[in-house]
Amino acid sequence: MSFKVVEKFISINGEGSLSGQLAVFIRFAGCNLKCSYCDTEWANKDGVTYELMTSDAIYEYIKSTEIINITLTGGEPLLQKDIIELLNKLCSDETLNIEIETNGSVLLSKFFDIENPPAFTMDYKLPSSGMEDKMILDNFKYLTSKDTVKFVSGSIEDLQRAKNIIDKYKLVDKTNVYISPVYGKIDMSEIVEFMKDNKMNGVNLQMQLHKVIWAPDKRGV
Repeated sequence: MSFKVVEKFISINGEGSLSGQLAVFIRFAGCNLKCSYCDTEWANKDGVTYELMTSDAIYEYIKSTEIINITLTGGEPLLQKDIIELLNKLCSDETLNIEIETNGSVLLSKFFDIENPPAFTMDYKLPSSGMEDKMILDNFKYLTSKDTVKFVSGSIEDLQRAKNIIDKYKLVDKTNVYISPVYGKIDMSEIVEFMKDNKMNGVNLQMQLHKVIWAPDKRGV
């Protein structure tokens, strides 16, 4: 059993509750969505170069780094065949903090059967992504206080839709909620004003730190 890994590297977490902390990133090939603003489209192409790695090899690489925050990303990592096998191995090591970035179109219920399940950062794709119809709303039922819902927003319409979803599913009461700007499409001050106008208590504005520190299209960071 092996996994298609297009990148593995150490950097800082650019987003979320561990923003600014060191993390090991394992990026898998392939995605089932095609968002308008995708910044890792290269990893989703059929001809992308990848390294086949077993669960043991991935675990050994992670342990060799001596970094405890681990982010599995893509593409869509949950599409990898036998991903549950990898998660069982990684999550059994309680010295590691395992996080999965998932795009909201894969049902999460079975992954919560894992002993010591990972933390999920789940995107909700807003209208400007062109992929909102692929979202699985049942996923909100499974998210906990260690998980995150992320709304990548590129317009006021996106922000209004994010607010509607946050309110309808009472997300602030059950999980962590973040809003990120689509890079180059909306000024963060607009997001702040929207949050102020709508009294969005408990919602976090975040920027992608790696796009501030390095060039926005730089890989391996």
